[in-house]
Amino acid sequence: MTFDIDNYSLLAIFTASLVLIAGAGETGHWLGVRAARQGAAAVSTLEGAILGLLALMIGFTFSMALSRFEARRDGVVTEAAAIGTTALRARLLPAPHDRDSVKLLREYVQIRLDLARGPISRAEFDRVIARSNLLQEALWRQAQAVAAKDNAMVPTGLFIQSLNEMIDDQEKRLSAMSNRLPLIVIAALYGICAMGIGFAGYGSGVESKRARLPVHITGLLVATMVLLIQDLDRPGSGFITVSQQPLANAAAAIDAFPAGP
Repeated sequence: MTFDIDNYSLLAIFTASLVLIAGAGETGHWLGVRAARQGAAAVSTLEGAILGLLALMIGFTFSMALSRFEARRDGVVTEAAAIGTTALRARLLPAPHDRDSVKLLREYVQIRLDLARGPISRAEFDRVIARSNLLQEALWRQAQAVAAKDNAMVPTGLFIQSLNEMIDDQEKRLSAMSNRLPLIVIAALYGICAMGIGFAGYGSGVESKRARLPVHITGLLVATMVLLIQDLDRPGSGFITVSQQPLANAAAAIDAFPAGP
């Protein structure tokens, strides 16, 4: 059975992160106190190196998550523009293909808009994609029917071009939605977080004059950054979501098209 971190809420992930990191800090402090009783030397140099590695790892994973978030955002803008262009060119087709194509596009943009409005099950996701593919096929048959009547018509060629781009943009958006941080990277992030805070706790235990509060504050900040990274990497849910306003604008523009004669 494959482990899927999306099965857990962000609150549960944040709580687990706090427990792991705070536990690592307390364990490190306990080991440091024991080492101090045995006359062990301070490990400030090693502690600084581990915390530096932790900062580098957080920056690395944050950059990966942010680039994926931006790809999903750009995918929405690109797909909305392609649908809007296709709808405008569909109105240039001869009747009744113009009305039929706009009607199909009206349903299509609504389906694409509903796709990212909230978390949905895998079965529902597959159903939505299957319906999108059927609508694309219906639009393609409209283009074929017009081209069969007169393949020299400029509007038909423009419609086919934008329809191809719209179909391609669906695949790009789906690819961006499924492009997530590898599980091994998340596991490595948690491991380095636990090690870094553990060494900070160890240092506070070895050096009796050092307070433990900065260790706990650092652990809280690290857990918050880990939560932010996973929030950025989770499409369709969480505190940070991709705005669907471009698709909403495209849907509103198509709905505002005047009715045909």
